[in-house]
Amino acid sequence: MPWFWPPSFSFASAVRQYSGLARNAAVALRPYQESCLEACLEALNSGSTRIGVSLPTGSGKTTVFISLLSRLAVPSQSPKATRSLVIVNSVELAQQTAEQAKRLFPEWSVEIEQGKRHASGFADLTVATFQTLLRSQRLEKFKAEYMKALIVDEAHHAAAPSYRRILSHFHPDIKSPDKDFEPPKLDHHVPILGFSGTFSRHDGLALGSVFERIVYHRDFLEMIKEQWLCDVRFTTVRANIDLSGVTVNARTGEFNPTSLAHVVNTDVVNELVVRTWLDKAADRKSTLVFCVNLAHVAKLTAAFRAAGVDARYLHANTPAAERKSLIDAFRAGTFPVLVNCAVLTEGADIPNIDCVIVARPTRSRNIFAQMIGRGMRLSPETGKQDCRIIDFVDSQERVAGVVSLPTLFGLDPAELTDDETIESLERRKAVLAADGIPLDVEKSDTSTPLPEPKSVTYIDHDNPFVLADEASGDPNLRRLSRNAWVCCGDSVYILECLGKGYIRVEPAHDEADEDVKYIAHYTPPTMPRATAYILKISPFRKSKKIISAGTLAEAIRGCDTYAQTKVLSGNVALGLLRGAKWRWEPATDSQKQFIMKRWKSRKVLTTADGPGKTLLATEDGFKALKKGEAANIITRLKHGAQARHEKQKRALARAAVVIEKEARRRAREEVKVGVLPAAH
Repeated sequence: MPWFWPPSFSFASAVRQYSGLARNAAVALRPYQESCLEACLEALNSGSTRIGVSLPTGSGKTTVFISLLSRLAVPSQSPKATRSLVIVNSVELAQQTAEQAKRLFPEWSVEIEQGKRHASGFADLTVATFQTLLRSQRLEKFKAEYMKALIVDEAHHAAAPSYRRILSHFHPDIKSPDKDFEPPKLDHHVPILGFSGTFSRHDGLALGSVFERIVYHRDFLEMIKEQWLCDVRFTTVRANIDLSGVTVNARTGEFNPTSLAHVVNTDVVNELVVRTWLDKAADRKSTLVFCVNLAHVAKLTAAFRAAGVDARYLHANTPAAERKSLIDAFRAGTFPVLVNCAVLTEGADIPNIDCVIVARPTRSRNIFAQMIGRGMRLSPETGKQDCRIIDFVDSQERVAGVVSLPTLFGLDPAELTDDETIESLERRKAVLAADGIPLDVEKSDTSTPLPEPKSVTYIDHDNPFVLADEASGDPNLRRLSRNAWVCCGDSVYILECLGKGYIRVEPAHDEADEDVKYIAHYTPPTMPRATAYILKISPFRKSKKIISAGTLAEAIRGCDTYAQTKVLSGNVALGLLRGAKWRWEPATDSQKQFIMKRWKSRKVLTTADGPGKTLLATEDGFKALKKGEAANIITRLKHGAQARHEKQKRALARAAVVIEKEARRRAREEVKVGVLPAAH
């Protein structure tokens, strides 16, 4: 039997006894809070000593973990282990936690270890900021042998080296980043209990290095539907921003603030934010705005004030006394708009917030949930009925991974929302699903594994060394022309004119006429190729435009006519045909040598219906190569097909890495009950 149960003390009897204790406390626990405590106690009873709980903002995490501490018995093998320690990451959280503990259990001695406030180390409960505990002389007073349990609030930070440096003093299974650190030798394992509204990280640090498993999880959408959090009204606004050029942090996958601010912190966007608030939320009593950086905070606050709105701001450098005064005034409803940057994302207990403006795009579902969660606390005493959430999406080509209100429900982010509720958004989602319309890929269910393919057969026509369709590079050319056109990549098409130059068709990018999609040029020769090779000059004269066309088919047909009337004539033009007799003769030695030099040891696909026979760039490998196939390969090589193909392959490889990295990042943000991996 684990140490935290006294002799003859069962799990069921503990629940009965301490449920009575909870009912006598200042706050009655909600059903899901009781379920959470039962899950924690059951996990501890099964032998786990490092567990995590995921509860959204406004669900009463502080009440839950303080109540949990009250239900843990002193370990029988360490009767002196009667104290508890709560680690938080801000001054405000330290104060809030200590005050809540005193309200719930006034008989406890409660102290704070933070900055100039020094705890004795002997209190029943000490609340400390991790920044203070990083100082060894402050940490030393909290001896692990006297600890009944340790709580980590906002526990998604716990995998960071700074937290592990502290936690390793209390549990031998948590590795310190300091190589010379000696883990404590204890008679009992101090339970390490983590609580967070977003129990995941998107920067690759594994929470499994601290916690064994998540034992309880509730999503904020569930909580709203069950009315444990307030109703929400959603509004999404399309802003004149283009996120495609914003740099992304390689480690976290999140936008770099400075780069993001260049796009978001503009007069146009800030004016749009203010105008949206005036249109949609001017009647709201307490609006919290999230910005990118300090410059954005100052500029957006000024925009609100210019519109006659009493807006104030705070940031990480705001002095503690001033910060407390601002938050207290905002909580009291003294002014309607508070603008902040990375201060009130976590731990802010301001129930009266009835509007949240997300003026900073994010690629993290965790951060987005934290921001909108600030307005989801119930506050009937202030007359709050619901909370309006306003976010802004980019108006340009969408950047993958950006989280917005629609993507939370698996909807297309291009579909704007206005005055929507959870119920109405879920109805929209259900209608799309019923109509067979695919939902946004960012919300798609990937939990069902796809079967591994037995084999994959495909033809890379852009590869100039692929012999499918006579190495033409595009199987559709057969339908457009009888002549031996080849595709050289990027929609560039070449017709070699039997030593009389060549015709080139390519997309028309600079034409004034919008109806012109393709343009063709003819390049005649100036001298024989052999002579030009000796003189090391081009064998061709300057090209001349011969046709403009609205479609590729029109361009090809026009060029065929030009070739047969202006370049070659009579029976000679028959040599341009794909079925010309010469094309089916064996390839010449000079053709093979040219291809072998460029081909090296590459392999090719010989049929359009399957992998077929593989040919190597050797004398034996070229025995079956026809003169027409070799001519097509040489033409494509001379006109840049290989360079374009390799560029395309490199781009595809880079894109595949980005997609895989993004998938791993999103997988790390998924929270579910179960064992946590020790590494990603």
